[in-house]
Amino acid sequence: MALAVAALILLTVMCLTTLMTVRTSGIVHQAGIFSGPVELVQRGMSGLAIVVIFVTVAAPLAKLLGTIYVLLRVRETDPPRHLRRIFTLVERLSTWSMTEVFVLGVFVAYVKLGDLVKIELDAGVYALLALTFVLVWADGSLDREAIWDALDGGRARDMARRALVTGRVPPGAIGCETCTLVVVPDGPEGCPRCGSAVHARKPDSIAWTWALLIGAMVFYLPANLYPVLTVMQLGAGQPSTILGGVRELIETGMYPLAALVFFASIAVPMLKMVGLSVMLISVHTGHMRWLRDRTRLYYLIHWIGRWSMIDIFMEALLGALVQFGGVVTIEPGIGAVAFCAVVILTIFAAETFDPRIMWDAAERRTNISKQAQA
Repeated sequence: MALAVAALILLTVMCLTTLMTVRTSGIVHQAGIFSGPVELVQRGMSGLAIVVIFVTVAAPLAKLLGTIYVLLRVRETDPPRHLRRIFTLVERLSTWSMTEVFVLGVFVAYVKLGDLVKIELDAGVYALLALTFVLVWADGSLDREAIWDALDGGRARDMARRALVTGRVPPGAIGCETCTLVVVPDGPEGCPRCGSAVHARKPDSIAWTWALLIGAMVFYLPANLYPVLTVMQLGAGQPSTILGGVRELIETGMYPLAALVFFASIAVPMLKMVGLSVMLISVHTGHMRWLRDRTRLYYLIHWIGRWSMIDIFMEALLGALVQFGGVVTIEPGIGAVAFCAVVILTIFAAETFDPRIMWDAAERRTNISKQAQA
């Protein structure tokens, strides 16, 4: 509770103060958390602005408010049932709360601006750094199993323990993907602890994952061919693609930053698309080798997908800060919209894929082989 309240205060400070101040030729510009999205709206990229606001402000704010509300009422003798829906929403917002990714985006923008303008860090950046630290600390301190047990009064957990002790686990028992309780589906009510629908496997996992993955592949081409930003200095400049931006960083000697941008913007999206494609194909073929490795790869893809948003945050912040007329101007490009679509679609694709179907496919192929030999 203390950490969640502290994070809420820091988030408020971050939203109400400026992040950076830039100066050049006697002109001063300041940018806060909302400056980038406002600039994107003015450039006709409202969809991208909504995404940036959602993952940097709306999702963290909703997660914190939901957590505080649940923690306030969870100690009641009979906690209201709607707390379960709120805590479920809090858990699902974790993927979309990208404060720590935004920190790296601010760092990349700060380094790239060093050669163009004089830049100063304001109170908002320090609040952002403290917020990131407190959020990580709060997530590590929260005992989710204890919260779910308290919301349910421990009834569902006691039933599961008795079944395990007696050795009479009913057939058809499956794990709830929301609260992890092992349950036996009984009618439309779903999980007795959190109320979520339970399925032995994610419904239509292969079809949904293929559709989302193909959509990401379609957007990946324009994301790399079209410019993500244009730097105009003294009336001269040219559009820059993602790979072009990496090349410019290498030419200026910023090798660690070039490696970070290459990893987040090129290597990670490619890893997600290739990795998910390999896993989907293995399901269709029933490939039996490297099952554990493929499962580990899935969880890596599921965790790492959000870090590709570094480039989007950096471009939004640069576009808001560097608007000095004929001296120097940075404009976000249409490639950023396509790249954001790639990131979002691959995150959804990882969410819809069920790694257990790889094991199911391998088991089916093993059974078929045994029957053929018999």
